[in-house]
Amino acid sequence: MSRDARWKALLELLVEQGRLDVEEAAATLDVSAATIRRDLDRLAEQQMLVRTRGGAVVHGVSYELPLRYKASRHAAEKQRISAAVAELISPGEAVGFTGGTTTTEVARALAARPDLASGTPALTIVTNALNIANELAIRPQFKIVVTGGVARPQSFELIGPLADGVLGQITLDVAVLGVNAFDVAHGAAAHDEDEAAINRLLCERARRVVVAADSTKLGTRAFARICATEQVDTLVTDSAVSDRTVAGFTEAGVTVVRA
Repeated sequence: MSRDARWKALLELLVEQGRLDVEEAAATLDVSAATIRRDLDRLAEQQMLVRTRGGAVVHGVSYELPLRYKASRHAAEKQRISAAVAELISPGEAVGFTGGTTTTEVARALAARPDLASGTPALTIVTNALNIANELAIRPQFKIVVTGGVARPQSFELIGPLADGVLGQITLDVAVLGVNAFDVAHGAAAHDEDEAAINRLLCERARRVVVAADSTKLGTRAFARICATEQVDTLVTDSAVSDRTVAGFTEAGVTVVRA
């Protein structure tokens, strides 16, 4: 197993378990404990985990993997969700995108739609996510508007007051939100408060709001609230979501689509 593959596996184990033990991680990845110790030391130097005696733990409530390490988690579910979200968007609409792996997949699904292969423009895309803007900028039929702000390395999102200035001057047909958590009582949320603030502005500027989230994020809470549940029109999730969870969101006025 290559170093990059080990690091990715270690970080995914850390997110799932909350902490890592050197001996257990070595057995799981079938490498020596010395190799795991070196890996954890290097990851700690990059501030991607906190080293402890005999292992490592996450940084705390604001901890979040950089986007490049998150892309493969629940990949099949995200692709089904993204295809379903893309079908909710009509030609000619102005669409706001937050950052995240699921919203990136939605952008790719839109780029692949034959009915959006031409237009003046086929879609207007407004985003604070540098990677989404980069992927769609080569599509001449899409008008791309990027907010200002300071780049956040973990999610490639622009945050801060410079983004506020752009978002305050536009209106959107739909905002597509990637979230870290979505709970009926507590609403949609992100780990980072600055990221949540920009996402909140996108919601406020949109005629309708679509949350794209796999079922593992439902019924959970994160540090910074984006918006209340009643501000969300549609939730697109995967088929693993429970009937009870769906009923709770439906009773709150949210249309739930299972992909």
